[in-house]
Amino acid sequence: MRLLVIRHASAVPAGTPGIADDDRPLTARGRSRFRRAARGLARIAHRPDVLLTSPLPRASATAAIAAKAFGQVEPTVAEALAHGSLAEIVTLLGRQPTDAIVAVVGHEPTVSGLVARLLGGGSPAAFAFKKGGAALVDLPSGPRGSGSLVWFIKPRILRRLASS
Repeated sequence: MRLLVIRHASAVPAGTPGIADDDRPLTARGRSRFRRAARGLARIAHRPDVLLTSPLPRASATAAIAAKAFGQVEPTVAEALAHGSLAEIVTLLGRQPTDAIVAVVGHEPTVSGLVARLLGGGSPAAFAFKKGGAALVDLPSGPRGSGSLVWFIKPRILRRLASS
């Protein structure tokens, strides 16, 4: 399995009056910048066979933008990516085909914790994702085995790749 991990794009700040944390949408700038980043992502990553997303608006909107950039993939909501534990996310990944390219769109600190766990339990802080950033992890034995990091890219690099 190859796992593409994506953090949602820039959203309305936490604590914005009148907007619950779970309801925070992407900002207009976040949408625009991630559209470019997603085009860069589609240039360096193969189209995922499966695209799983947190149901929270900021993640599901990010997943929809990524799906459009990749083409021919529909996001599937996975509640575990919003409020689940790492063990629940690993179980979810374990249900995917072992020869698949799987993409997940989620939130910090979950995405950095997931990458750290899949790479053998290092510090999640070493994999702190910028909003709209991505990583690719090779999991030859599936998500329950130890993987290797193929790349870890900041969103500004992805945006540059879109225009090169």
